[in-house]
Amino acid sequence: MKIVIKTLTEENLVEAPEWGSHPFSCKYCIYWEHPELCLDPATEKKEEVFQKKLAWLRHVRAEFGACGRLLYLEDKAVGYAQYAPPRFLPNAANYPAGPASEDAVLISCLFIPAKEHRGRSLGSLLLRDILEELRERGIKAVETFARKGSPENPAGPLEFYLKHGFRIHRDDEEFPLVRLTL
Repeated sequence: MKIVIKTLTEENLVEAPEWGSHPFSCKYCIYWEHPELCLDPATEKKEEVFQKKLAWLRHVRAEFGACGRLLYLEDKAVGYAQYAPPRFLPNAANYPAGPASEDAVLISCLFIPAKEHRGRSLGSLLLRDILEELRERGIKAVETFARKGSPENPAGPLEFYLKHGFRIHRDDEEFPLVRLTL
């Protein structure tokens, strides 16, 4: 099984994994970046949303540096991760357990969409790769809004993060803010 993890770039964003329901791929999801534009999925045009995502990626890479990863299994992207300081992810302020801490990088998405690829440690590989990269950059803490009681959350389930050393920073009945000091 050949696994490769690559930094998310303007060139490879188009390769992000796809699935059958809205938003159909992480490359079309602007939930964290532009919550004001995520009002009616029926009116969204994929190319317009993709261009907004691409502009966001360029902006964050220019100001912060690497802000995402793609995980490839046998040369096909099956995993996606996105992270940045909270100022680049305005929807983080809308969570009851928020806002995310300004001294942390927020993982907004760490997602293995296809169920047949879950439970194979791919998410763990992706998370470890991100944490190693952020440590090398001198980042002091990482946070995310994990979901209680369900794996169906693009950031991932609470149990996944607790298993990897995160602790509940601010609790919530559905989406607690979890934190790992690096």
